[in-house]
Amino acid sequence: MDKPTHLIEFETMLLGRHLQLGAPRSKRGGGRLDRSAYTLLSRIRVQGPMSIGQLSEAFGLDASTLNRQTAAMLRAGLVERIPDPDGGIARKFRITSAGETGLDAERAENISGLERVMAAWSSEEVAVLAACLKRLNSDIENLDGRPWPRPQPQA
Repeated sequence: MDKPTHLIEFETMLLGRHLQLGAPRSKRGGGRLDRSAYTLLSRIRVQGPMSIGQLSEAFGLDASTLNRQTAAMLRAGLVERIPDPDGGIARKFRITSAGETGLDAERAENISGLERVMAAWSSEEVAVLAACLKRLNSDIENLDGRPWPRPQPQA
């Protein structure tokens, strides 16, 4: 643990654990999105309607995995299948109003939890962490060849 990269690996492992531990406790209240739905809905919101092939390419997952995940989201009313707005053959998944509402609620709860955790942090410390995480994720995406579209800042 004497190298900074070793510490980063360890701390990101713990962060992943902490985030996963928060989900089951919150699910008792009902209505929470599972991690795959939250991630898929987030991507569809930023990018627009996507086919199974586009989701497979974006996430590096096989179609069977995505078929299971999108089928669950269809049953829950979070997405709907639509003809390709660009005239292609493949049908695409579009987020529904229920999906938008669920995603907004989940994101608000996540942000509220982060704000509780970082209540004693200065705004500068929060901004530095946000910038470092964005850079880390962007560099991972660039190495992987799968950049994640970022939402436009709200005015």
